[in-house]
Amino acid sequence: MEKPVRIYRNEDVKKIVACIPQGHLHTRFIIELSDQVIVLQEATVAGIVRAFALTSLHPTRRYIVLTSRSPENVKKGFAKHQLIESWDEVECNSE
Repeated sequence: MEKPVRIYRNEDVKKIVACIPQGHLHTRFIIELSDQVIVLQEATVAGIVRAFALTSLHPTRRYIVLTSRSPENVKKGFAKHQLIESWDEVECNSE
């Protein structure tokens, strides 16, 4: 089943709040959009930042795919589910 795709322009983002909730150790990101609010955990944003750096700062790389996996023997303090680089080929058609 194909999922609908929404593209948010910069003007659709009303506010972004980065905060560490009481009793937690990691940052949460609250993104207030024109039609909804999204909360992302630190590990997700770290994956997005990593993907951004690995594509925009690389002289030839055009894409990277990070796939959710649950590796064994994850280091202490790391999320159980990780966004790990995969070698899937993709076509970037979002306009």
